[in-house]
Amino acid sequence: MTRPGSGAGKSPVAITASGISAPRPGAPGRGNKVVVGLVALGLVCHVLRSRRVQEAVAVTAVTLGALRGIGQENRASTMARLSAWDKRQVERLERQAERQARTVRGAARMARSGPLHLAAGGDAVADEGRRA
Repeated sequence: MTRPGSGAGKSPVAITASGISAPRPGAPGRGNKVVVGLVALGLVCHVLRSRRVQEAVAVTAVTLGALRGIGQENRASTMARLSAWDKRQVERLERQAERQARTVRGAARMARSGPLHLAAGGDAVADEGRRA
């Protein structure tokens, strides 16, 4: 596969007038790649030995650890709040169900007590054997 550029599709060897092939100037060869690799390796070693880089890596590691701890605490407090809210909702629904049950029991008691009669003041009074 060829790379695009000025030398695309050309061979890395130049053919001279005398018929002797010589390497094309600037053509990538194995020696050039080795040199570039060694320079890159030396640069990486130099950077890793640098005190500034070591300090930056240490600060980054401490910061990431602190952020991880903050995230865990945040999740824990969120779950605690959610659990407390859920408990309050369950208690509210239980109280509501108990109020409805008392209302139903009261309505049943009212229905068993008999017909209502109006007292002199216009208030409804249950018939308990007394007639107005």
